Amino acid sequence: MYAISLGDDGAELRPLEPWQAEEFLAHMDRGREFIGQFIGLADRVTDLASSRAHLQAYAQKTAADAGRLYGIWTNGELVGGVLFKTMDLAQGTAEAGCWLEPSAVGKGLVTRAARVIIDWAIEERGIHRVEWQVAAGNRASVAVARRLGMTLEGVLRESFPYRGERHDIEVWSILAPEWRAAEQARS
Repeated sequence: MYAISLGDDGAELRPLEPWQAEEFLAHMDRGREFIGQFIGLADRVTDLASSRAHLQAYAQKTAADAGRLYGIWTNGELVGGVLFKTMDLAQGTAEAGCWLEPSAVGKGLVTRAARVIIDWAIEERGIHRVEWQVAAGNRASVAVARRLGMTLEGVLRESFPYRGERHDIEVWSILAPEWRAAEQARS
C-alpha cells in the first residue's frame, strides 16, 4: 500500500479501503459526536457491517472512476479523511469533502490532504472544477475552503435536512486555472 506524507509531523494520506472496516469503525466511534455535528457519516457508520458497506461503496466509486476516499493517519492512527464524493471526468467536475476526529483538529491536516487530492484531480485527471459544499455553521470546513483558495459561489438556503433541522449549505469552488495560479504563487 502507498502513503503520501503530509509533512514532517508523521501525518500520511492513504486510500481507505473495505479491508480497513474495523479501523474505520473505531475511528468513527472515537469521533462520532464531533463528526456528527454536521456530517451524516457519523449516523451511517454505526457498526462493522455499515462500516464495510460504506468503504465498499467508495471502492466501487473508485473502480468506476466516480469518486475516491482517503484516510488521514497520524502516528499510525486513522484520525480523519478527505474524499471526492463525486467525480465526473466527462464534465470535468468533482465534489470534495472531509471529516476529522477531535484529536486531530487544528493541525492543518485536512487542508494539506485536500491540497494533495485536488492537485491530483486537476493535474492528473483533468478536472476543471472542484466544488466544496459545507453546512454554513461548520466554520472549520468553511475555513478550509478559504485556505484552499476557493470562491464562495452562494448559499443553498435551508437545503439540507439533518437531525431534525434544515441547514444552509455554502457552495465553494475552485477552477483549474485558479488552482494552478495559486500553486505557482505558493512555489
